[in-house]
Amino acid sequence: QVQLVESGGGLVQPGGSLRLSCAASGSIFSIYAMGWYRQAPGKQRELVAAITGGGSTSYVDSVKGRVTISRDNAKNTVYLQMNSLKPEDTAVYYCNRAPSAGNSWGQGTQVTVSS
Repeated sequence: QVQLVESGGGLVQPGGSLRLSCAASGSIFSIYAMGWYRQAPGKQRELVAAITGGGSTSYVDSVKGRVTISRDNAKNTVYLQMNSLKPEDTAVYYCNRAPSAGNSWGQGTQVTVSS
């Protein structure tokens, strides 16, 4: 099991930026592919970005060009840099293994994009 603590969310105006962080502990972090997921009210949780242990990345179409996932294996941390935020990006953001493979979820961090 990998324990996860997300941070960095907040209220931002459309077009703004946020950088989310996810601190991981409890297992061999660097070997796992990690992802950022989000869940908007009334919607299912979706994977929006993923990064392999070697640093290869992938993104859902709705965030491509606006979002960058990265990781620092020495710090057991995964980041999500989000730019040009839109109201439809409003959601609780979680990190986890990708796929989650039954790993426990953290508390998430709320991102609200509103003027």
